[in-house]
Amino acid sequence: MIQSILTDGPQLDEILSLETKVWEAMALGDQHSGEQVLCDSFLGVYPSGFAGKSDHCAQLQDGPVVAEYRLSAARLRRIGDAAALLSYRASFRSSGAAGWKTMLISSLWEKEDGKWRNTFSQDTPGTGHAMHE
Repeated sequence: MIQSILTDGPQLDEILSLETKVWEAMALGDQHSGEQVLCDSFLGVYPSGFAGKSDHCAQLQDGPVVAEYRLSAARLRRIGDAAALLSYRASFRSSGAAGWKTMLISSLWEKEDGKWRNTFSQDTPGTGHAMHE
């Protein structure tokens, strides 16, 4: 059963907090934290191509890949009791880069054995301007 889209509240806060752990892992270069929240069959769809869990975590072998980040415009679509689709805008500056980039991200979280795991993420380059708000 698909429920309404949430733009605030404890359910959104819970999933957004988990998503923030992914960003914190990238900002700290912490492979272990990233591994904890991604499921083994994780699939990332990025402008550069497809990536699995090992690809995502391997990028942190040499340290942080993100210097700064801001997450905004978050919305959550609950899909039954065991899945949630988080969509948001991420503005970030890569480590060693001067300029900021913006991505629109949709991240699927699924609950198994009482734990939420990130199973899928798609990043779409954004301009910072929404077509429909």
